[in-house]
Amino acid sequence: EIAVVTTFGKYSATRDQPGLYFRAPLPIQKVYKFDKRLQTFERRHEENFTRDKKSPIITIFVGWRIADARKFLEAFNGDTLRAEQILENVIRDAKNAVIGRHDFSELISPDPEQIRFDEIQNEMREAMAATTRDVYGIEVELVGFKRIELPEALTAKVFDRMKTERERLVKKYTAEGTSEATKIRSEANRKRDELLARADAQARIILGGAEAEAAKAYQVLQQDPEFANFIIALRALESSLKERTTLILDDLVPPMNLFKGDAAGSIPVPSAVRRNP
Repeated sequence: EIAVVTTFGKYSATRDQPGLYFRAPLPIQKVYKFDKRLQTFERRHEENFTRDKKSPIITIFVGWRIADARKFLEAFNGDTLRAEQILENVIRDAKNAVIGRHDFSELISPDPEQIRFDEIQNEMREAMAATTRDVYGIEVELVGFKRIELPEALTAKVFDRMKTERERLVKKYTAEGTSEATKIRSEANRKRDELLARADAQARIILGGAEAEAAKAYQVLQQDPEFANFIIALRALESSLKERTTLILDDLVPPMNLFKGDAAGSIPVPSAVRRNP
């Protein structure tokens, strides 16, 4: 608490420290005690016009304390309710003046970079400070927005504007995504073409080597075609009988005709075999 002492109705002293003090009895001296703690006051909501002629409904709160008990006593006779009534007028004038210097987008906007809450609140506090302290002994320490509402007609326009802004961002991000996707697809196609080209070249090399080896084998087989056919028939027979197999085949069809052979030499034996038993 802070106390103000009056002598015969006139200011005598201010006591803002705890301790034991003496005073003359009434009606010589009288003591007025006030709360030194931070007090809050809320200004009722009302429409305010911005610089661009929009009319949001704004409710603000104020944190204040008694800075000069003598001025507070002389201005309001110690009546806190009367002080708040005067403070309400000061807040209204400061709010109207400051809000009128700012655009609506500085209060409500889809872009956080455009919001100027701190700047506007500081301007209102400074606009109130000189009057309240010098004249009424009140120190305004903080001012803040409690609520910002919109008239129905303005709400639709704000939503349309926010929708347009969001659609613009969607188109921007979609275009960026499409561009990035095109780059990724182009890079993937380039790498695919490179891999296919290397694989095709490698395949051609392998195929060329195989054809060269095959040509060598064909040259050997051409030296004795009858013997070559005999070897091919044996390999075909071997492949057919790798596992347990039951075959019913025409013994006239090579290589099954090899099973017809007997001691009399009915199995046709290539000349190379006859020459090299």
